[in-house]
Amino acid sequence: FESYNYAPAIFRYDVKQSKSQVWARNNVPLDSSAFEAEQVWYLSKDKTRIPMFLFHKKGLKPGGSTPVLLTGYGGFDLSETPYYWPAALLWAEHGGILADANLRGGAEFGEDWHRAGMFEKKQTVFDDFIAAAEFLIANKYTNPSKLAIDGTSNGGLLVGAAMTQRPDLFRAVVCAYPLLDMLRYQKFLEGPYWVPEYGSAENLRQFPYLYSYSPYHRVIDGTKYPSALFVTGDGDTRVAPLHARKMAARLQAATGSDRPILLLYDTKSGHSGGRPINKIIEEYTDILSYLFWQLGVSTN
Repeated sequence: FESYNYAPAIFRYDVKQSKSQVWARNNVPLDSSAFEAEQVWYLSKDKTRIPMFLFHKKGLKPGGSTPVLLTGYGGFDLSETPYYWPAALLWAEHGGILADANLRGGAEFGEDWHRAGMFEKKQTVFDDFIAAAEFLIANKYTNPSKLAIDGTSNGGLLVGAAMTQRPDLFRAVVCAYPLLDMLRYQKFLEGPYWVPEYGSAENLRQFPYLYSYSPYHRVIDGTKYPSALFVTGDGDTRVAPLHARKMAARLQAATGSDRPILLLYDTKSGHSGGRPINKIIEEYTDILSYLFWQLGVSTN
């Protein structure tokens, strides 16, 4: 078991006594009672109800200008359940809210929920995510100048699509180990294995919908895009680093705003968990520093 403020633990269950107790747990010097998580529901573009977890300091009263980090995944039949994330604890400790949306494409409500975000329905996932941002703004949790989005891998595609479709909604974007050129992704590394989820531009029937949302191809010269930090590494053998590199270059050339477009490119670093702990710490130090800078979060 784990949660945003509960380090991973293994429980032992006594069948005879119908009792469970902690058998093994990481020893983390943390006052879990100082934080709380809640679940809210909002309506997506097609009026489907979508759940979202909010994690923050206990008793926090958002006033419309609270720094919010919105994240999600929405793909490959994976559920976005509460998990222990030290970076989220640091974010909450400094007065921020982590918003974790349970988008279609995942496994939260079974295979139908997954299939509602596959192939030609992938835009539904992006609509769910954009609706989450609109909900947070409309309900006075935050405003666009204090709203950042974060996603990794398929989640990197998610935030790449969100920032190119609704650049007005966000102040900062963290796009890590992403897929961003959806017309050519299948040509590199493990890309062919994802065709059953996304489709392929080599299929004439699937090309139009892939082109319609492909973040790299949605960039328009002169548009005022939010700041963005693209994260990748030359040791990523799953998602080709070329996605982050070419998207960073394209946005640097195209954006009509003065907000920075940055590329964090690591060496000897792999995809997601394929890194030593010191690399993970360094990466999240850079990411949090970027977010604190862009959203004006005080570290005092």
